[in-house]
Amino acid sequence: MSQQQMQGQPMIILGEDAQRMKDKSAQEHNIAAARAVAESVRSTLGPKGMDKMLVSSLGDITVTNDGVTILEEMDIDNPTASMIVEVAETQEDEAGDGTTTAVAITGELLKNAEDLLEQDIHPTAIIKGFDMAAERAREEVDDIAIDVDRDDEEILKKVAETSMTGKGAEQHKEVLAELIVEGAQAVTVEADDGSVVVDMAYLDIETQTGRSAGDSELLNGGVVDKDPVHENMPVDLEDANILLVDSPLELDEAEVDTQVSVTDPDQLKNFLDKEEEQLQEMVQKIADAGVDAVFCQKGIDDMAEHYLAKEGILALSRVKKSQLQFLTEVLEARIVSDLDSIEESDLGTGNIERDEDEELFYVEGAGDQSHGVTLLLRGSTEHVVDELERGVNDALSVVSDTIIEGAVLPGGGAPEVELASRLRDYADSVSGREQLAVEAFADSLELVPRVLAENAGLDSIDTLVDMRSAHESGDARAGLNVFSGEVEDTFEAGVVEPAHAKRQAMGSAAEAANLVLKIDDIISAGDLSTSGDGEEGGPGGAPGGMGGMGGMGGGMGGMM
Repeated sequence: MSQQQMQGQPMIILGEDAQRMKDKSAQEHNIAAARAVAESVRSTLGPKGMDKMLVSSLGDITVTNDGVTILEEMDIDNPTASMIVEVAETQEDEAGDGTTTAVAITGELLKNAEDLLEQDIHPTAIIKGFDMAAERAREEVDDIAIDVDRDDEEILKKVAETSMTGKGAEQHKEVLAELIVEGAQAVTVEADDGSVVVDMAYLDIETQTGRSAGDSELLNGGVVDKDPVHENMPVDLEDANILLVDSPLELDEAEVDTQVSVTDPDQLKNFLDKEEEQLQEMVQKIADAGVDAVFCQKGIDDMAEHYLAKEGILALSRVKKSQLQFLTEVLEARIVSDLDSIEESDLGTGNIERDEDEELFYVEGAGDQSHGVTLLLRGSTEHVVDELERGVNDALSVVSDTIIEGAVLPGGGAPEVELASRLRDYADSVSGREQLAVEAFADSLELVPRVLAENAGLDSIDTLVDMRSAHESGDARAGLNVFSGEVEDTFEAGVVEPAHAKRQAMGSAAEAANLVLKIDDIISAGDLSTSGDGEEGGPGGAPGGMGGMGGMGGGMGGMM
């Protein structure tokens, strides 16, 4: 409890249940929490990385080696650990891939920072050194990056295949890489200022179970996995006027329970006739607007279905909101909420084709309007197709980055070893204790090739020595081939990564590590956790208050 003497009396600042952890104890606690998160995903890094099985409290199972998915699904209630999860989320948002790398480097930076703290180096000097090293590393990435043609499909396919290697999509990565590149190029547009933009709003991903991932395909337009609401409706339409509606085609229900007293059968018949008349008027409004097909996000009344079929109008109900929104791009239509306000400009024009075998509707915009594409991913089971979708999403992101930036790096740990070597040379020009922090940053980058080797069952020390030797001899593209165990030119071997993802990973890792290092005081409104040996406030305590590493550990233990 924090107290201050005032006129001889203690003044209570914090509540009775408040706890406080300061200085070295606080730093150790935070570093331990952050490292625990980083170490939990290290084994998933690289083509030979292992998967994690995550089991939610409801029993839902997720099997993946995607870093951000693992961290988001884990039961983490430690505030410092949550900050490291944000590193993965930021990496996913900004680069789409490299989440495990970013988190692993963050953990290694904090491990090396802890060694410097033990040498009585002030956190401020470490933070400054990390900032200097991160800035220099980003500059060096630009220097070693390989410029490529944005239209070079072979390079783009290699980028996609590298991203998918080691994930659920690996078995069919050649087929999927071709679809991914074709899809990304289909939605690439040139902005007014001459820059290139990959507009992912025009690319939709849909999934379907029951077939091999190799049967996935790229389709012009959209896909709706629904059946017609009535068997007598047309299913194949050309140049159809299509209405997208997000309100139910049903009569409004009373907000409160209502009772109707009926004294003779004629009254009941009149009541039902009135309802039927209202539904008929609703359908007539749609027909009068020249609509040939209706895609409704909500439900459609049985009687309305009958009248729609009678008018020769195709209707689909319970269409997903995301599919409706995508169809607005494909058809250049607007989503309507009120049937009384339908205008001709709200309708989209396109072709609709039914695939009875797959139980799908293909929707394509008419003429030049068709500027949306759908990547239809197939897999044998729900778990397979979910992991496939995660891998394809990552691959789409890195291909998009490559198209936009036109710069790539060799993979297999080659950039990290090269950057580490250059940072050590740079450290010689840095004065003061910041030099040690720059060197620690360089050492942290080499975690990536070490973990790649470990996950492939190779000797990490021998591998790192061989890679350093190759880079010192001038081979800046020398990386680890995890399949052969040899150090070789990974760019020529087809292991290619976008420069943007690597730059983002190092920047995010440095900022997160510095944020943790800057904390020297933890004030909890409740009980601080106790460590495993019973000492209050130790790293990785039980659930409760500012601790929570036990909560994370319990969650991890139950899921992995």
